[in-house]
Amino acid sequence: MAKKTISALIEGGSASAGPPLGPQLGPTPVNVGQVVNEINEKTKEFNGMEVPVDVIIDDETGEFEIEVGTPPTAELVKEKAGIESGSGEPDKEKVADLKIDQVKSIADMKDNDLVAMDLRGAVKEVIGTCQSMGVKIDGKDAQEVQNRIDKGKYNDELGE
Repeated sequence: MAKKTISALIEGGSASAGPPLGPQLGPTPVNVGQVVNEINEKTKEFNGMEVPVDVIIDDETGEFEIEVGTPPTAELVKEKAGIESGSGEPDKEKVADLKIDQVKSIADMKDNDLVAMDLRGAVKEVIGTCQSMGVKIDGKDAQEVQNRIDKGKYNDELGE
């Protein structure tokens, strides 16, 4: 059985037979409409966010399987913060402020994609993304929040 994987970043709930998927799916034996419909169904909760999608195709039978990843951390931060983009000068200009619970929620969503060994590390990874985007946490600079986590100041919020 020859299997082929097509990978693309798709806007959640908005896959179409056009690029980037259509041209890649066209030469395969799959029903493009069925693939697009299944992707849209599986990604609708990420509406408006870029989502990594793999379409695994059996070249002989035309059967396919869809695997949906989670959006990049920056996309989830933008969605939670209600912003279009991060700051062009994150050290000088702050564009949003998230609560630590929102950061923890993003860390939970990204659990399988992060390199951290525990929730504390995962939250710190997300905070690193916030830092590079000019997003504060609980009204504080992201770096300061990371230092406070290291000192145990957020143990209750992180369930430790």
